[in-house]
Amino acid sequence: MDLLLLGVLAVFAGFVDAIVGGGGLIQLPALFGFYPGVAPALLLGTNKTAAIAGTAVAAGRYLRRVPLPWAVITPAIAGALVFSFLGAQAVAWLPRDVVRPLVLGLLIAVAAYTFARKDFGAVHAPRRSPASARWLGLATGATLGFYDGFFGPGTGAFLMFVFVRVFGWDLLTASAAARVVNVATNLTAFAFFAATGNVLWLTGLVMAVCNVAGSIVGSHVALTRGTRFVRGVFLAVLAVLIVKFGWDTLAAWR
Repeated sequence: MDLLLLGVLAVFAGFVDAIVGGGGLIQLPALFGFYPGVAPALLLGTNKTAAIAGTAVAAGRYLRRVPLPWAVITPAIAGALVFSFLGAQAVAWLPRDVVRPLVLGLLIAVAAYTFARKDFGAVHAPRRSPASARWLGLATGATLGFYDGFFGPGTGAFLMFVFVRVFGWDLLTASAAARVVNVATNLTAFAFFAATGNVLWLTGLVMAVCNVAGSIVGSHVALTRGTRFVRGVFLAVLAVLIVKFGWDTLAAWR
């Protein structure tokens, strides 16, 4: 029964993650709830097993339908691959509680800006020269790749915001690009957890299949409904992230 419920939640996680990211907000609490006595590393590795499967399928579906600016995405992927590994190593010497209030503030700022700008991400109008776009892509991948390896929640949302605000892309293109870059950061994390034996394989594979099913539906809905729908889901996920980070920050201060 527990595995069935985890599968259902993984479907929903894949659906949301394929549109704007944030599937970990659903899967990770579920795993910790159903397996309270299991080591956190095992649950994190199991989550990444499901997440990388769904993200890869969603990225593939977007790639067939949405033209992507590879001059930006390729260096972003390179930066993400290297710095997500470095971020994972930084966990040992930098306390995460220091980062949480900063991330909360950034999430509130991103949500406020997106809500105030009704046309945010409505039009695809790239505004960077090829040379600056490549360097900014590398910096974006490196910065958010490090964050994903070190902390994680909200990486997809931050990627989408940067792609729209800095590069001038529409939200659908930004969502597609974020999924592609997320594959790179998830791959690094998954390889680390799998190599160290930190995966519950039966649970991870069942959740992966369910996550893929959700990601297929989510990417289809996003491609069909377009940027306005993506914007609504984006704001909803930001709201959930703000509530979660706010709660966690208050709990850490008590």
